[in-house]
Amino acid sequence: MRMYDIILKKRKGQELSAEEIRFVINGFTKGEIPDYQMSALLMAICFNSMSDLETAEMTYTMADSGDKVDLSEFGSLSVDKHSTGGVGDKTTLIITPIVASCGAKIAKMSGRGLGYTGGTVDKLEAITGYRTSLSEEEFFSQVRTVGASVIGQTGNLAPADKKIYALRDVTATVDSIPLIASSIMSKKLASGAKSIVLDVKAGSGAFMSDIDSAKELASRMVAIGRRCGRNISALITNMDIPLGTSVGNALEVIEAIKVLKCEEKGELRKLCLELSAAMLSMSLGISHDEAYLRAEKALDGGRAYEKLKEWIAAQGGDVRMLDDTSLFPRAAHTLQVISPSSGYICRMNTAEIGRASSILGAGRVKKEDKIDLSAGIVIAAKTGDRVSKGDVIATLYSNTESFLQEASKIYVDALEYSEESVPNQKTIICKVD
Repeated sequence: MRMYDIILKKRKGQELSAEEIRFVINGFTKGEIPDYQMSALLMAICFNSMSDLETAEMTYTMADSGDKVDLSEFGSLSVDKHSTGGVGDKTTLIITPIVASCGAKIAKMSGRGLGYTGGTVDKLEAITGYRTSLSEEEFFSQVRTVGASVIGQTGNLAPADKKIYALRDVTATVDSIPLIASSIMSKKLASGAKSIVLDVKAGSGAFMSDIDSAKELASRMVAIGRRCGRNISALITNMDIPLGTSVGNALEVIEAIKVLKCEEKGELRKLCLELSAAMLSMSLGISHDEAYLRAEKALDGGRAYEKLKEWIAAQGGDVRMLDDTSLFPRAAHTLQVISPSSGYICRMNTAEIGRASSILGAGRVKKEDKIDLSAGIVIAAKTGDRVSKGDVIATLYSNTESFLQEASKIYVDALEYSEESVPNQKTIICKVD
């Protein structure tokens, strides 16, 4: 079998066999196939796509390329959630204690974020003392006793995906739905959960800018999960507006705490309840309506907040910060963003708002970049809201004062206004089974 022939076959739009895909993935991971040949194949895939069978085989092979987490001791109770990423996405911080307080088991590995803000692990590190690295024994013991643990990804989880993604990132081959689906699902399958809920974002602040592409990606991932014997479902959610009112690491943790304390009851709470219900329905074997009711009771009755404190304490975090959010890191400098016009906000370019938060210090370009955990944005008005010229529409936070004016200009330019009223946007677009 020759890599040249496989590249040519895919260049002609033909389907690769399971044996050919395994040859490619395993050979590239071991260093037997050079970057330039793998780059050529990835570009051919971008132009000619892959069938469901090809995508599934690629996913399985990448998942098998390194360590795999064995959660079989938890049976059907093990459940995970994956978001394709967005601006202000702090759902894991809210969903984890809700679902764990209802009896399911969350053994979750999360990555660090690149781009607009940090990932879940970065957000959790805004809590003093929180340990994102646990031994295998500590990790499993905490899931048994507390019901939840969220740690950083191990170094050898789906190494084939890590190596292939690094190449895609520098060869303009990231934007391919089969490659995106196999990348995400290889890590989810290796992480071991029996049930998986996918939160696939669509809009200006998402990887998938339109709903049809988001649906196609979700359908591909659901099909892969089912072929591998997992319970899986997906929600398509709106990223044409930031999620919630905070963008930035410590700011997002504070907002998540407010939701768990039932101090905020907007669209973020509703999305988290829907995702929690989907996770509980599959893991507990109950109807969606019953699962939603249980999640809502756990939230309103305070059990989810108490589970949050138990989870954070178990991983060394300072739980006093949960009861008193003034203990979180605070930026030295702030700036209020003033509306330049009167009218209804009719559009928010969420990607640009994310870029503003990154300029303030909330994100990173390279993995080794240091994040300013206190930096970010608190949003005061969103699409559908009416504002007057001179109103405060957002507050910016940064420890570097010189960043504030640039970020403010980006934020203002990211908004469009209308004299006519526009509807408030829904967070949940549709479900994909």
